[in-house]
Amino acid sequence: MGLIDVFNPDNCNTLMGMAMLDKKVAVVTGAATGIGEAIARLFVEEGAQVCCWDRNAQKNEEAASRMGRGARAMTVDVADGARVRAAMNEAVAQLGRVDILINNAGIFPRRSFLEMTEQDWDDMQNVNLKSMFHCIQAAAPGMLERGSGKIVTISSVTFHLGVAGLTHYVASKGGVIGLTRSLAREFGEKNVHINCITPGAINSESEKNFVSAEQIAVFLGNQSIKRRITPLDVARVALFLSSELSDSMTGQTLNVDGGWAMH
Repeated sequence: MGLIDVFNPDNCNTLMGMAMLDKKVAVVTGAATGIGEAIARLFVEEGAQVCCWDRNAQKNEEAASRMGRGARAMTVDVADGARVRAAMNEAVAQLGRVDILINNAGIFPRRSFLEMTEQDWDDMQNVNLKSMFHCIQAAAPGMLERGSGKIVTISSVTFHLGVAGLTHYVASKGGVIGLTRSLAREFGEKNVHINCITPGAINSESEKNFVSAEQIAVFLGNQSIKRRITPLDVARVALFLSSELSDSMTGQTLNVDGGWAMH
């Protein structure tokens, strides 16, 4: 199998005849729906043991049960630092270590800047940015001690564009990129890689609650690739960044947006 074949849907489950994440242990936050669920499912298919973290216990249990024996649901509010540390310790106690951390959990409420409250701002930063501080601080010591690890952060293409009504969201996602680049410099000598994915407009179930057909047409008009970007598209890039294929990369930001950021 050639390198270009790895992300072909028909070949995505194997690399040189082997699962790409065989015997790896991963933590995926926000794993009950959307991008997080797609990443967790693909990682299980690729041989990883996956701890699926989400604050919605019922949805998380249902999602993990659909993934099979390689997934285990853990109810975690990533904005709660004490709970994050306890859950990471639990994952290590059960599975021996954490090789991969996917920081995906996030919220997306719209609010005009002048109507925004301080609580609105703080809630956004706590879930979208500070949660990564909690999760990485909990996972990184073990990775650094072993001299290996993969960390992926999920930002947003909106950071490159700016979006009215989402100032607090865009600011949080810009912080994610800064966090990623700075930690790449801190962790690189210990062979711990951290990279960022910036998804564009994602065709997901949650999107249906707040995106109109007219807005979807605008999304497609802004993209060079004229099809909707799916959670699986993002999951495949997360798989690449979590595998040995990306061993020469750290501190990078990869747009998965159909070319939206170029417009």
